[in-house]
Formats: sequence, structure tokens, C-alpha cells
Amino acid sequence: MEPIVLAYIGAGLMIGLAGIGSAFGVSMGGSAAIGALKKNQEAFGNYMVLSALPGTQGLYGFMGYFILSGFLTPEITMIQGAAILGAGLGLGMVALFSAIRQGQVCANGIAAIGSGYNVFGNTMILAVFPELYAIIAFAATFLISTAIG
Repeated sequence: MEPIVLAYIGAGLMIGLAGIGSAFGVSMGGSAAIGALKKNQEAFGNYMVLSALPGTQGLYGFMGYFILSGFLTPEITMIQGAAILGAGLGLGMVALFSAIRQGQVCANGIAAIGSGYNVFGNTMILAVFPELYAIIAFAATFLISTAIG
């Protein structure tokens, strides 16, 4: 297999998996927000912020592509292609699962706010924990890009 093919598979996985995770995560938050609106319409701003939060993992996948896109040339070596494949798979999988889990945390917070509990700040704090691992995976992608350059 050509190294450039490995690299493009890695880039595709990075963007695709991160985007899928974000789509699932924001859908969970959005579904919870629709239900919570029936009980508490005044908290729509809080629902919107919490629903959008899992979308950041998709952005990490997209930014990871930009970090590695300079290496996507016909002259790429097998080591560089394999490194991009590994970075793409790593960031893509971490972003996929962290976005889904963050969506679950946010959906539960939205449901609680809809029931009248003042847990927006607490939900934001707890929702940051799954996000931390996507940030770490993004940082690892950056470090990989500096190592293969």
C-alpha cells in the first residue's frame, strides 16, 4: 500500500469518527432539550449551550486534519503515512467516544434543569471531564505532527 493512502485513511478516520461522535452527542443534548422545554422554557439558553458542547470533538478532528495536511504529499514516507494513520485513528476514536459520553452528561443536566434544579454550572464542570480526553488526543496529534516533520 502506498504511504499516501495510509495517510488519507488516517485523515478520513480522524474527521469522520470525530464528526460522528459529535453528531451523536449534540443529538442527545438536543433531544433532552426538546423534552425539557415542555417543563421549563426559560432555560433554553442553558439547554442550547449544553447541547452544543459535544460538537467540539468534531472540531478537534477537523483541526487535527489541518495540522497534518502539510504531510499529505506524494513524497510522503511510509513512516509518515503510518504516523498519520495512527494519529487519525487515535484522535478519531477518542473524539467519537468522548463526544457521545459528553452528550450523555449534558442530556442528564438538561433534564435536571428542566425539572427545576439549578445544575447548569455543575453540568458544565462534569461535561468537561470527557472533553479533556479529546483535548489530550488532539495534543498527541500535534506532537505526532512535530515528530514526523
